[in-house]
Amino acid sequence: MDRAGSGVVRLRGKDGLKSVDYYLVVPILAMTIIGLYVLQRVLSKGYAAYPGNYYRQIVATVGGIIGALIIGLLDAHFMKIVGRIIYGVSLFLLVLVPIDGYSLAGTWGADSWLNLPIIGNFQPSELAKIGLVMVAADIFEKMKTKEYSILKGFTRMAAVYAPPMLLILLQPDFGTAMVIAFTFVCMLFAWGVRYRYFLLAFSTFVVIVIPAVWTFYLETYQKNRILSLVFQGSDPRSEYNLMQSKAAIASGGLTGNHTGILTSVPVKESDFIFAAISEHMGFIGTTTVIILAFFFLCRCLYVAARIPSKTASYTITGLTGYFAFHFIENMGMAVGLLPITGIPLPFISLGGTAMLINYLAFGVILNYSMSRNVL
Repeated sequence: MDRAGSGVVRLRGKDGLKSVDYYLVVPILAMTIIGLYVLQRVLSKGYAAYPGNYYRQIVATVGGIIGALIIGLLDAHFMKIVGRIIYGVSLFLLVLVPIDGYSLAGTWGADSWLNLPIIGNFQPSELAKIGLVMVAADIFEKMKTKEYSILKGFTRMAAVYAPPMLLILLQPDFGTAMVIAFTFVCMLFAWGVRYRYFLLAFSTFVVIVIPAVWTFYLETYQKNRILSLVFQGSDPRSEYNLMQSKAAIASGGLTGNHTGILTSVPVKESDFIFAAISEHMGFIGTTTVIILAFFFLCRCLYVAARIPSKTASYTITGLTGYFAFHFIENMGMAVGLLPITGIPLPFISLGGTAMLINYLAFGVILNYSMSRNVL
């Protein structure tokens, strides 16, 4: 009987761990260790919630690793069902966000969190990123094999993406929406859309979407962040975080700031963790993180190119785009190359939800990478 249709959750055999791609595992674990080291140094300097917040980060890390191992050991043919489950759960939780009576909008500018028992604050939109990629990958494969026509495929795709995207934009969380859009474009490119359609879509985006978002969606403080990036010095108040981040990075030198006088950077433990890495580990630390992230992303794309299963290939491509967006945006905004957004640095920034979701996404990639010679 075909395993994909048996409805039984199967685990890999006892030799499953022998097929683990350690070229994927090592850079992730290395970045996690660096993150825990830097966070301990940052949080211990005057944070009232320390050491509780640090212990919670360790628990989230351990939980994420266990979750990644469980997903990695599942039979690869069961992953389509896993994707649908993740999508369904994330959509249900997104519906609860505006009606649960709990909001951090006054602190973070968006109502994006649920206060769940035991888990605490949880951001469903992070889980939705994985579910959308996995469900969309299955649709892309059916379009590739002609099981779905182009019209039917993109109609189903719109039905899958519309509800979570609408709920996320209503929070409002434009950063997460951009990540989801970017992962879709990555999968669309891997699926084989012609370049002229990309150019047409990009032109439409520049001419129509960007002005509309600027006029009707972005808040004043978000516009000021973008303007201060283009016209440096135009708004010192909006540029404060960036100036402090640059000062912290510069103070790190080659091996870190050993003077004991540290630069005050808002949200140094999360959004500007890259500045903290430079401050405590210097140029060597930041370069190491960049190399580890680059190697991990390249390895993911290598696996995506080699795996026979189209669903697996599209899934890995989408999740690689997800990680790439986070890495590039977080590092870029810390040095003033990209606008400031609330995008954390994967496996390093403080945040239990982000750590769990990052490891779950990694578990999906790991699962498919272990099956690339048999699917």
